[in-house]
Amino acid sequence: MEQKLKTDFDKFISTSNFSNQEIKLKKEALDFFLKNGFPSRKLENWKFSDINQIIQKNIGELAFYNDYNIENKINDEIFLEKIEHNKIVIVNGKVEQLSFEYEESDKINLTTLNNFSPNPNDDNSLLSLNNSFSNKIHNILVKKNYSLKNPLIIYQITNEKVINTNINFQLNFELEDNSSIKIINLSEDNSEKNFINNLFNFNLGKNSILRNYKIDKKSNKNIKYDYSSITQKENSISETFIFSSGSDYIKNEVTCNLEGQYSSAFINGIHLLSKNKHHEIRTNTKHLYENTKSYQLIKSVIDDNSKSVYQGKIYVDSKAQKTDGYQLSKAVLLNEQAEFNAKPELEIYADDVKCSHGSASGSLDEDSIFYLMSRGLDQKTAKELLISGFLLDVVEKITDEEIKKLIKNMIGLN
Repeated sequence: MEQKLKTDFDKFISTSNFSNQEIKLKKEALDFFLKNGFPSRKLENWKFSDINQIIQKNIGELAFYNDYNIENKINDEIFLEKIEHNKIVIVNGKVEQLSFEYEESDKINLTTLNNFSPNPNDDNSLLSLNNSFSNKIHNILVKKNYSLKNPLIIYQITNEKVINTNINFQLNFELEDNSSIKIINLSEDNSEKNFINNLFNFNLGKNSILRNYKIDKKSNKNIKYDYSSITQKENSISETFIFSSGSDYIKNEVTCNLEGQYSSAFINGIHLLSKNKHHEIRTNTKHLYENTKSYQLIKSVIDDNSKSVYQGKIYVDSKAQKTDGYQLSKAVLLNEQAEFNAKPELEIYADDVKCSHGSASGSLDEDSIFYLMSRGLDQKTAKELLISGFLLDVVEKITDEEIKKLIKNMIGLN
């Protein structure tokens, strides 16, 4: 693999227009990845999802060169018509359209970053792989005292031009003080057996609000890793919602750094899995200042031979007094082959805190099924109704009513 990586890296650099400094940083990131390789079960954070083994089993030899000079046509039929929105269209890791047509142009600054984010986690080589092979990094700055009038929908598309290929993408958001943005990230995969590696960075200023909704619904054979890093200042709020059902394998990882007092982070997620899918959500919420709050609710419905994993950690620094942290995961297993793994963690160094975590799993309640059938429903409809009620609790945590309604329609939880 090492020689393949180096050869593909040389191709990538020769067909791109990077500065000497950018090339230097990319080579350093590549060296880090070559030293550590793909994560495996040897690492605690990957004990339930050995991505190295998953890639070898489902893809085999992986190409790391992706030609970003290829132009990709955009099919307008993919655009949501039920809601007026700004757009970022990404095809095979390349931004093909970036439009904020509903906003005041002087309130949003769009730039391309020259420098690449350093690896924030020494045991996560996938971030280094991303920095090695990601193309242009677009930075979206929302200026002070401005709230976007309409949501931003990020369409992440793959097409038949890529197969058995590693696609890396990175996007940065900066929210200045008293600003806000609503983002819907939609996956639209029409490719087979690619490894898609996404990195999203969010920096929230004082009193800023991020609402971020991620939908992976369309069934596909890709393997995905999606990492979101959220840094928050005083009195800022981040709300993350994840619906995960489409890809064969996906790991969503969210790290929240609560660096200012009265900052809050809310992470809610749904796994709705069948066949042989393997999905994981891992959260790492770091309370680094006093009077901060976090809330996490993850629910899974697992059928056939599918596997759902939730790893959630709440870290409380010694100076983060009066922290309020809550974490809960629940799963419904629809047969004996379905698998759910949970690893809740609390790491607390302050004494004036309120933190709790819990996890539970089981089958659908037979008494409830019997009750619904006694009221005239057939067994299949009764089970579907119970499942919808179980998952609806998570969707109701979405604070934006328009987007809540849209997502309910998209994922079939009306």
